[in-house]
Amino acid sequence: MNTWRKSSYSGSSGNDCVEVAKPDSTVLVRDTADRDGSVLAVDAVAWQHFTASLR
Repeated sequence: MNTWRKSSYSGSSGNDCVEVAKPDSTVLVRDTADRDGSVLAVDAVAWQHFTASLR
């Protein structure tokens, strides 16, 4: 089972956010409003490069 956490950049409404989990060398991303919906899987190194580019 994956341990999901709410993004620190998410809104305060509770449904206006993204959650991430890191079960291994992959980062999983999902919409909090649709937890049973699609999950985006991204290589952890690629995710680090992506998030660093946002700063």
